[in-house]
Amino acid sequence: MDNLLVFFVSFLFFSSVYGDNNCPLDSICGNNRFDIRFPFGIEEPCTYNPSFNIKCNNQGRAILSLPSAGDFYVRDINYLMQEIQVYDQFDCLPKRLTTFQLPPSSVLKPVYYRNYTFLTCSTDLVMSFHVISCMSNSTISTLATSSTNLASQMVTLYNCKVDNTFSIPVSWTPLYEAVFSSDLNNDLVLTWDEPNCQECEVEGQLCGFKNVTSGEIQCFDVPGTGNTKGIQIFRIVALALVIPAITCSLGVTCYICYEQSRDSRRSAAALQNTTAGGAAVVPQPETSIGLDDSTIESYTKVVLGESKRIPGPNHGICPICLAEYHPKETVRCIPECEHCFHAECIDEWLKINGTCPVCRNNPSPVHVNFS
Repeated sequence: MDNLLVFFVSFLFFSSVYGDNNCPLDSICGNNRFDIRFPFGIEEPCTYNPSFNIKCNNQGRAILSLPSAGDFYVRDINYLMQEIQVYDQFDCLPKRLTTFQLPPSSVLKPVYYRNYTFLTCSTDLVMSFHVISCMSNSTISTLATSSTNLASQMVTLYNCKVDNTFSIPVSWTPLYEAVFSSDLNNDLVLTWDEPNCQECEVEGQLCGFKNVTSGEIQCFDVPGTGNTKGIQIFRIVALALVIPAITCSLGVTCYICYEQSRDSRRSAAALQNTTAGGAAVVPQPETSIGLDDSTIESYTKVVLGESKRIPGPNHGICPICLAEYHPKETVRCIPECEHCFHAECIDEWLKINGTCPVCRNNPSPVHVNFS
């Protein structure tokens, strides 16, 4: 009965498709907070063109392949603003931006380009500046600035060397002359003008192909708001079946709970009588729901650098103790969802609870390497 109930509820809310081309309403990849829908898609016939194809890897990460620029992980998609937020899978976006180039025919484009001068300096002399950690080492540090005057001063005052000046894609329009900035480590935001689905989004509708063959695009009602007579009839019938099923399921559940409670009282009474008669009572071993030490130790540990960059979909605060991360601290990451925490926090958590504190998924001991 429970399976039947789940079937009808799921079918009621997710039965709609785009027009007559059988393209899915949306697709989901892993535990990402965004859905993948037109103009993007995992199934190529349902995407606007190959530039919007998204792959989903075995770790549940959505990957966008940009022509001449390579693969990037997708952080978020804003369909109303027509923007997609991507980041480097190796956590060194500034280095990739120095060679970032899209062909003129690409429909995805950066919000803005700006010239940045890259310099290399002695690490001892520029420790107080924002350096690009992944392009630096213990002796030489790399910095970037959009100010030509500041670049000249660094050469004169700190004996820095100018490597090159690149036109870097950025996600903001410059209002002031920038200094050395860590913004190059932020995610890259790309936008698209075609297809223009903003009117559909503003009206609370979805955009998609009217017909895949012709390539004609139109707005579609969001499931639950359409006026299609057939869908309305189906939903009436489905509700007529679901409501009695829910009522019956609740009744059965209450009866089972009552019977279990009565059996528990009887067992307790019998146990008390047995104990009173002098018989020994053997305690039952407790069932542990946590993970063992070897499993916990198999999960990746990362020592934070000066940039305090955490791999995967994480922020600068440990979700368990709510304390900010600091350089040289050790964090441990759960493989499947890649959520990270202070090592001491997550170790204690996993010993008593075998699920991720953020997404509640059950992790496995499979080791995942972070670059």
